[in-house]
Amino acid sequence: MSETPTELELQISVQSSSQPEPDTQFHSPEPQDQQNQLQQDPQSLESNHQHQAKSVLKNHQRLLLLLLGFSLCAAIVGVVYYLHQNLQNRRNNPADTETPCVSLACQRASARLSMSADPFKQPCDYFLFTCGSDRLSADSGGRQRGKGIPGHPQNQNTDEVWPEREEGDKVREDRGLREDKTLDRKNTLLQYLKDILESNDTHGGTAVQKAKGFYRSCLDTKSIETAGVEPFLALIQRLGGWAVSGQWDQTDFNITLSLLMRNYSTFPFFNLYVGKDPNETSHGTAKRYIQIDQPDLLIPIEWNSKTQKSQAKTQTLRPFLASCQRYLALLGAPRSSIMIHVGTFISLSSEIAVAAAPLHYRLSKGQLHHRMTIKQLQSQAPAIDWLGCLQAAFHPLPLTEDDHVLLHNLPYIVHMSRIIIKWMNRLELSTSPLHTYMFLNLLHTLMPALDSRFSETARNLSVSLGNTDGVTPRWKHCVLDTERGFDVVLTDQISQRTAHKEAEEIIQNIFSSFKSKLHELSWTDQETHQLVMKRVHSLKPRLWTTKEELEEAELDLLYSEVMVTTNSFFSNYIQLLSIWQKRRTKLLSQQTEAPDILSVTPLLLGDELLFPMGMFVPPLFDPTYPRLPHGQRYTACAFT
Repeated sequence: MSETPTELELQISVQSSSQPEPDTQFHSPEPQDQQNQLQQDPQSLESNHQHQAKSVLKNHQRLLLLLLGFSLCAAIVGVVYYLHQNLQNRRNNPADTETPCVSLACQRASARLSMSADPFKQPCDYFLFTCGSDRLSADSGGRQRGKGIPGHPQNQNTDEVWPEREEGDKVREDRGLREDKTLDRKNTLLQYLKDILESNDTHGGTAVQKAKGFYRSCLDTKSIETAGVEPFLALIQRLGGWAVSGQWDQTDFNITLSLLMRNYSTFPFFNLYVGKDPNETSHGTAKRYIQIDQPDLLIPIEWNSKTQKSQAKTQTLRPFLASCQRYLALLGAPRSSIMIHVGTFISLSSEIAVAAAPLHYRLSKGQLHHRMTIKQLQSQAPAIDWLGCLQAAFHPLPLTEDDHVLLHNLPYIVHMSRIIIKWMNRLELSTSPLHTYMFLNLLHTLMPALDSRFSETARNLSVSLGNTDGVTPRWKHCVLDTERGFDVVLTDQISQRTAHKEAEEIIQNIFSSFKSKLHELSWTDQETHQLVMKRVHSLKPRLWTTKEELEEAELDLLYSEVMVTTNSFFSNYIQLLSIWQKRRTKLLSQQTEAPDILSVTPLLLGDELLFPMGMFVPPLFDPTYPRLPHGQRYTACAFT
């Protein structure tokens, strides 16, 4: 499953969303028949006008975030420009009597600026990333933050699977700039979290110490290399073994699948996440549903627009086959049987992948947010014990067959069920192809906790698929994994270090300036102007924090069952997957939106405009930074 995690919502995530309201509401364009409209009665015409007004308002919500982002860019540019100019003035005028900022935060910011590329050559471009959303993306496939694992092979092929839709060079260039700058700000936030996890502060409770212990065990690559493959092989044996090793207890297919879903956040045949129904959200309903989507397939595939089916990429089958052979060899499979297991795995993978489809195709066919009961789903895809598997994934919630779920590719689910039944009835069950398929997916879920031979194999495959990205530093993997398990702890730690009063003051000032600027604009459509202004005045901007902060004792109790071992990251990682399962269950039952500490851009959620705490971490913000004199404008870039 894609964690995004992490709530994984179609806002959208796995993640994103978890993530992931941070829901992206997907709507296929519906052509308007003008002649039919003229024949409608007045009541219908009025209803259509209201619908069009709502559509216009939704479109302008993006404009609001964009303009607010520019406003915030102005504030940031102003502060950094002040620091930059102050540094230059001090160099040019040693005798200047102006008092410099000498706080520790200012000194660190100054040092950072002196080592960074000059952002003042094109300040508006440099800070443009403030306006791009890091949470919502139509290409995310409905996932929120924490989708999968960084560098995870299940996620590496997502960029290769579907061809990009046609767009101009300028659009791609602007999008690339926004993504690069958003990544730059996210890296700053991750560095800040790294500093927290590596601090020697011993005042935190046991939950804080467990988070730091988990992070340290992730960095302890020596112990991971020493452990080798044995922890994974021992886990396979606890799950009943597999035919690859010659030891298999003929375990039931659905029982094994339920165990993988509940205890190891592994979803070989379909993805699960939690999200709202956009059709209900538009009417003010906030109920969340289990959402079922096509999986993150391990085999590289491509979309054939002529046949409207997916197929294995011929040019990548050879390196993919080689990587599968390497994995089984590392797991101690007899050389004589490796090709048999790899061959059946690729064959099964190719058959399952046929019905997988890119997002734009499913949008055009109206396949997203297809609602049905679990009982109805069982009748259409009988190979899976849906109630049993969903009860396992969302334990201990009391799910019934009458509960509704949302599907995002029903044709794939039906096709997948038929393929599973077909393979169950094949005579060569001694090779256990379905179990091999599930356990190889489990291997990829647990790969971050295994020795470097596995990650190197995955990286070689990624390079052969055309991925030119560099190797992500180990500490970044470890920070992200720690956040996924100990997000409540790190949220509390950032909250303690955030100057709430000063941040709220900046937010209110920017929003006030934003509203004033809107009044000065020249509007060609007064109706749109009124709609936008009405929406703006209804918004309540605030710092995105938890409504009720947990005390130290409450945090410690929340993580009381987690036992972090200093020299066994594999064991710690298994517990991390268990925490993901609990978070997934909590997301389905709760109504409030937990803060996303990995977010670095504002978010519209109902009538609230939320500014995440990740926007107010050093060196981007500090209460000791100097401010411009009262009445002095920051810069004109915000509204150009």
